[in-house]
Amino acid sequence: MSRTSRPAEPNLSIAVTHLMKGVVYRDAHPVPWLHLTQLQTQVRDYVAVMGLTVAIDEAEGYAFLRSRPDDSDLDGPAVPRLIPRRSLSFHVSLLLALLRKKLAEFDANNSDTRLVLTRQQVIDLLATFMPTTIGEARLVDQIDTHLNKVVELGFLRRLDDGEASYEVRRIIKAFVDGQWLADLDTRLAEYAAELSGTTAGPQ
Repeated sequence: MSRTSRPAEPNLSIAVTHLMKGVVYRDAHPVPWLHLTQLQTQVRDYVAVMGLTVAIDEAEGYAFLRSRPDDSDLDGPAVPRLIPRRSLSFHVSLLLALLRKKLAEFDANNSDTRLVLTRQQVIDLLATFMPTTIGEARLVDQIDTHLNKVVELGFLRRLDDGEASYEVRRIIKAFVDGQWLADLDTRLAEYAAELSGTTAGPQ
C-alpha cells in the first residue's frame, strides 16, 4: 500500500525568515510564498511587534516588509526603524520612474507578465535625461552605476542569458503608484528643468 505524501504544515518561521531576508516572490520562492499566503494574519501580528507591516500582492506575486508609518502608533513608545529610509539620487529615481512607465505600457499591450529589457535599452531610456556635456564612455559608465543601484534595490533582476538583459520586477508598482505614474509627464518636465539647471552652469 503506497503512502500518499501530505503537504507540509504552514510554518511561521519560514514565512517570516524569508521576509526578513528580502522580497518574497511567488515564482522565485514558491515554498516560502505558500507558507506566507497561508499565514498572513499570523505573520502580520508577528512583525507588528517590530514596527513592521507586510505588503502582499497576490495578483502580482510578491510580498515585502515595510516600516510602519511613524504616526501609526502615537499611544505607544517609538519603535526604532529596522528598515532604514533610503535617499535615492536624482537619476536613480528617474530610472525607476521610466521603468515603471515602461511596465505600464508593456502591460497595456502584452499578455505576457515579464518585461525584459537589454542593457542597451536601459541606457537608451535614461540617456535622454543625462547631461550632454560628458563623453559617451563616461555617460555609459554613469548609467551603469545607476542601473546597478536599481538592481541592488531589487527593482531589476539580471538574467543569465548572455545578452546583459534585465527583468523589470513587478514590485516596482508598489513604490511608483498609479497616481504618481499619471503625473509622470509633469514630473519628467521637472526632471528636465532640474537637468538644465545642473548643466547650465554659472551665468
